[in-house]
Amino acid sequence: MRFTKLGHSCVRLEKDGTVLVIDPGSFSDAPAALDGAAAVLVTHEHPDHLDADAIRAALSSDPGMTLWANQSICAQFPEFGDRVHEVQHGDALEVAGFSVHVYGVDHALIHRDIPLVINTGFLVEGELFHPGDSFTIPEGPVSTLLVPISGPWLKAGEMIDYFRAVAPARGYAIHDAILNDNGLGLFTRMLSFAAAPTGVPVARLEPGTTLDL
Repeated sequence: MRFTKLGHSCVRLEKDGTVLVIDPGSFSDAPAALDGAAAVLVTHEHPDHLDADAIRAALSSDPGMTLWANQSICAQFPEFGDRVHEVQHGDALEVAGFSVHVYGVDHALIHRDIPLVINTGFLVEGELFHPGDSFTIPEGPVSTLLVPISGPWLKAGEMIDYFRAVAPARGYAIHDAILNDNGLGLFTRMLSFAAAPTGVPVARLEPGTTLDL
């Protein structure tokens, strides 16, 4: 499976010539991210993860594309009928030829006065886990963890503890578009510290970087 890190929390996965996109949001040039995708997964409804206009345009232009997301997101796309699929914790799915397991219920708490939204984490091909904005720990081992490194709901200690709790074979940073160069340097160092006890490889990739997993 080929993995491409795009802006913020958006990634493209390719297998056997088919493309799956996760979290094309307002910080990730969503129209370009969705180009040629067979399916799109969205973890939650916040606009940095869900560019609704871009997804609607992509669904309109490609009648074969499907959307997989929680109830609150699916309700925004009623015009696309059975091409929009509601998912929830515990689902085991086949999405455009990819094996996808669904984990988690809630977005991480920002503040007690800010209502929680549904957040859905996706484990793809038993290999790569995208938690969205959460500290969800999937059942079973994770080879590649996408690690949120900055957000209004996140502090460095929580990021470190989350990485160690999941205990992946490797990690790559996401949720990084809100940081300037100084912040990126600081949190990349924090991310390396997260893996220090075991020496697990972990890194921040520049948008557009492609790797084979």
